[in-house]
Amino acid sequence: MYRFIRAAVLMVLVGLGGAQAAPPKPVQTPEDAAAIAAVATDFQSALKAKDARKLSSLMLNSNILFASPATDQQVARIRKEVDPNFDGVRAGGYNDFVQFIKTEKRQVEEKFYDLKITQDGDVAWVMFDYEFLFDGVVQNHGVEAWQMVKRDGLWKIFSVTWSAHYRDNK
Repeated sequence: MYRFIRAAVLMVLVGLGGAQAAPPKPVQTPEDAAAIAAVATDFQSALKAKDARKLSSLMLNSNILFASPATDQQVARIRKEVDPNFDGVRAGGYNDFVQFIKTEKRQVEEKFYDLKITQDGDVAWVMFDYEFLFDGVVQNHGVEAWQMVKRDGLWKIFSVTWSAHYRDNK
């Protein structure tokens, strides 16, 4: 009988634990969602115009994480051939990217698809599928994710990571 009562009490307690309220929902406003989406549009426009100053104005600073981590196979090859300490994330990040954009002779464009914004107050995450093009031809595609922060009333990008699937050049 004691075991039955103990089991019944345990079931009630477990049931009450499952009935607890869910955590509060993230705080997102329509105004912030529109401002965050505008940063994505501005990024695309600045990239296409090769406007390094405009691109940089969208970043929290020039030393943000800006990387496409290498695959395990790429890491193994680079460790074997060049750098035994390579971890899959190369140095240079945003600064190398903006220099590349400024000097690239071909037309550069990045197209975004299925943009998803998750915001909680002054922090946001933006995720989308992308295609990166030279002269209108897709060079690579994948998934890209930004972390953003609101500073002085403006949304700024403070990290960019992406996967990259390169087109077959055969």
